[in-house]
Amino acid sequence: MNTTTFLPSIPEYQHLIDTIRQQILYSKTQAIRTVNTELISLYYEIWKHIATKQQETNWWDKMIDQIEKDLKSSFPTMSGFSRSNLFYMKNMFLFCQEFQIVPQLVGQIPRGHIRLILDKIKNKDEAIFYLNKSIENAWSRSILDHQISNQLFQRSPNISNNFSLTVENEDITPIQESFKERYVLDFLDLSEQAKEKELEGALIQDITKFLIELWKGFAFVGKQYKLNVWKQEFYVDLLFYHYILKRFIVIELKTTEFKPEHIGQLGFYMTAVDKQLKTDKDKWTIGLIICKTKDSTVVEYALNNSNQPMGVAEYRFKQLPEEFSQYLPDSEAFQNLFIS
Repeated sequence: MNTTTFLPSIPEYQHLIDTIRQQILYSKTQAIRTVNTELISLYYEIWKHIATKQQETNWWDKMIDQIEKDLKSSFPTMSGFSRSNLFYMKNMFLFCQEFQIVPQLVGQIPRGHIRLILDKIKNKDEAIFYLNKSIENAWSRSILDHQISNQLFQRSPNISNNFSLTVENEDITPIQESFKERYVLDFLDLSEQAKEKELEGALIQDITKFLIELWKGFAFVGKQYKLNVWKQEFYVDLLFYHYILKRFIVIELKTTEFKPEHIGQLGFYMTAVDKQLKTDKDKWTIGLIICKTKDSTVVEYALNNSNQPMGVAEYRFKQLPEEFSQYLPDSEAFQNLFIS
């Protein structure tokens, strides 16, 4: 029997394979989510039954070891019925009951994420915040832990800004939610005597961590980005593009207290970016000043005089209580890291 080998055009065939691969990956992800949701629902229901019986009797303290033994005996191929895990089932059940959180929401993130939130968060609004952000941003457990440790909930989204005066009403909320009042740069580990090349190399190495701290949507465009205006050259400290907001983001770093004159410099860079880089598909550029300290009243007055969307935030090398702020490292290292 003669057979003929079909040889499709390479681009067409590659497109087909890529499409199938994407579908497989999507289905695999959905299957994992479905299994996780069902597992969380199972854990919730197990403790619902135990909690109901516990209200009627005093079995729990005496029978936890026996419950573990019987469940493992009945389902020898299943994991998750250890004594410690049964306690986590209890904590998750009480967590959902106390904060009035439906188990379907909790079931959208992995068990390791849930344990982390159970261990570290005791406030309803904060717990829901981290649950939703983990789902929205597909955070890994380590990133969730990092964001909790750096108090993302407490820092967001109270940045000083003039967005209500400079952007369309429908854009205000997503813009405000894209910036923080304080940025924690705890990943910087350079001496004040670091050379220029060392600093530039450290920036490249740590840009991923900085993007994580900036939050979702930021894409790095360039450091010391050159703008030619007439016969002069100007350099933007950091230039990003926010692919959700569809806007360029100009970031200026100041290692001193905020000064009103910083607004003029930032506004000039924003105008240059709008004229030279912005396309018809992009919205107007946003400016962000990250400084060592700021006085809210001075910032408010300065921003009210600008018709360009801007925000002013602070930076910290470590997320420390305010009473320890005097012991923070000198800000010169921060300036040298990003500014050549």
